Amino acid sequence: MELTKNIFFNTDKLIENTIVKISYTGKLFSENSENVFIHYGFGNDWENLNEIKMEKTELGFQAEVELVSFDSFNFCFRDANNTWDNNNGKNYIFPIEKNIMALVTTENNALLPAKRLRRSYIWSKKVRIAVYKIITYLPKIISGNYKRKVSEN
Repeated sequence: MELTKNIFFNTDKLIENTIVKISYTGKLFSENSENVFIHYGFGNDWENLNEIKMEKTELGFQAEVELVSFDSFNFCFRDANNTWDNNNGKNYIFPIEKNIMALVTTENNALLPAKRLRRSYIWSKKVRIAVYKIITYLPKIISGNYKRKVSEN
């Protein structure tokens, strides 16, 4: 997913309590910087402030960041010479969505009776069809009155 001209995420949405891979091909990459760091925090006050070194690849600088439970993900980039790419002083800020699955409870045993019921229903259908065929065709085969239908061409 491309969120800005030079920043890509490996996901469509930023969701709390997940790990996201960030690819950066901005100013510092185009200037051939050797070491680039992502400086990031969460929420309006940049809580859980952290900085990690990004890995240089052919596709840009890349890093993985764990998104925690805040409403926004804020970050900027710097190189070893303290040259910053901070979106012209506005920083890069993206919303973090709540994890919907956290609200859903599942029980493993809840689906087992339905599977058993479905399986038993299929077997009872097979048995009924087999009994029908035996009752219908076995007397005809024994008496010799069984004839195959021949198609007329």
